[in-house]
Amino acid sequence: MTDRPLTLMAVHAHPDDEATGTGGVLARYAAEGVRTVLVTCTDGSCGDGPGGVKPGDPGHDPAAVALMRRQELEASCEVLKISDLEMLDYADSGMMGWPSNDGPGSFWRTPVAEGAARLAELMRHYQPDVVVTYDENGFYGHPDHIQAHRITMAALEMTSLAPKVYWTTMPRSMMRRFGEIMREFHPDMPEPDPAEAAAMAEIGLPDDEITTWVDTTAFSGQKFDALAAHASQGENIFFLKMGKEKFGEFMGLETFVRVQDATGAAIPEDDLFAGLR
Repeated sequence: MTDRPLTLMAVHAHPDDEATGTGGVLARYAAEGVRTVLVTCTDGSCGDGPGGVKPGDPGHDPAAVALMRRQELEASCEVLKISDLEMLDYADSGMMGWPSNDGPGSFWRTPVAEGAARLAELMRHYQPDVVVTYDENGFYGHPDHIQAHRITMAALEMTSLAPKVYWTTMPRSMMRRFGEIMREFHPDMPEPDPAEAAAMAEIGLPDDEITTWVDTTAFSGQKFDALAAHASQGENIFFLKMGKEKFGEFMGLETFVRVQDATGAAIPEDDLFAGLR
């Protein structure tokens, strides 16, 4: 037996990603006494600057944006009661196809083995029982999300650890509901072109392929407040426009695909730590 607490490690690409897909589980498991470790891979410097100034526009200072987003991330961690924050501090690569993909120190151009070795050291230190990151496509194709997936899976191979491993996802039924809610809030929103609509339809998974459905409704207020802590990115965080009540209704369930498990816990499951306690 050991006195080491159960430990959840979430590996995310940017400041604010921790709240969007995993804010509920981070808050829930922290409340249950689980050690929660957040690894944020990039500095978020391709986010909006003060006043909503966009990357590449006059007045956008990547270093100042990175500092601001670090402060917002720390505030989010306070809200979610995250035990440990680790930042790899690679340069934000921006969206796929941006010149910043190939910028100096960008996460996207960093050799996977290099990033994985750094993450493996953190895994050996914290010895997570559960690791959460993105799928191979980074959920929606963002280069830094894809790279976070790659280094996480490579880091696991570098260690002798055998945690339960999960990839974040969303059921297609919820994605359809999300589209309906967006139109409720933006009735004048134009219909997407067919290619865009087809791409959106491929995000997430059919409901019956999702292995893990975690009810985090009781922590949706914390999740909302954690997102709100990233105030500089508020223009890009649609969920904040819902208000807390609607947000809780829509965002109170977090879903995952279990891709590694040594516990034999039956699926579908409703607890990332099923079989561990």
